[in-house]
Amino acid sequence: MSDNSKGLIVLSGASSGIGLAMTKTLLLEGYSVIGLDKSFQNVEIKDKNFKPMVIDLSDLDKLSDSLTEILAGINQPIRALVNNAGLGRMAFVEQLSIADMKMVMEVNFLSHAIITKCFLPVLKQQKNLVDIVFTASEASMRGARQGSVYCASKFAIRGFAQALREECAKSSVRVSVLNPGAVRTAFFNELHFEPGPDPENAIEPEDVAEVILTILDARPGTVIDEINLSPQKQVWKKKN
Repeated sequence: MSDNSKGLIVLSGASSGIGLAMTKTLLLEGYSVIGLDKSFQNVEIKDKNFKPMVIDLSDLDKLSDSLTEILAGINQPIRALVNNAGLGRMAFVEQLSIADMKMVMEVNFLSHAIITKCFLPVLKQQKNLVDIVFTASEASMRGARQGSVYCASKFAIRGFAQALREECAKSSVRVSVLNPGAVRTAFFNELHFEPGPDPENAIEPEDVAEVILTILDARPGTVIDEINLSPQKQVWKKKN
């Protein structure tokens, strides 16, 4: 990875959807990216400033040790930590398995809390400006039918970020949250519904990726607390 880049970004969920779009956008803008995900088998990014790191965010017992190893291999200041990985399990509460409930909370919230905990001492010690960005969801602001545990995981991320922002206020670390509505990604592949087919029925991953540049480019001393993104016309379609 080049030391001449605009800065190093550590980004989870980098192999697909919003995370992959963020990775490509950041690389095009001249940043270096360390991507964290469970597999990069279907990702082809030929850029000297991209380093994929295979890590299972759902294995919380091993996560801290894995992150310590990753941190030990970083020899330049970190410009931003982007907590983006996530998954969805949608059903009425009584239909959800305990395993699914546990997985959603662990991947969508606890893994990001652990990643942040491990990176934060290093980030606070740096003299440069640092952004911690969480990809939450419109589900972090209002509960929705069949989304109880998913919404709970995103509410948790939003509350965690708000508290973290207060804890970091005296340092050079800023904390921001992205709340996208329906994004047209593989997120919906295993769900029983999806956004409508028209362009205005869903956000594209690249739309969210562009917004992260706004956060990074904000004047030092200014914190962008939250950014909400919504489809112009919200339409949901049941799958056959």
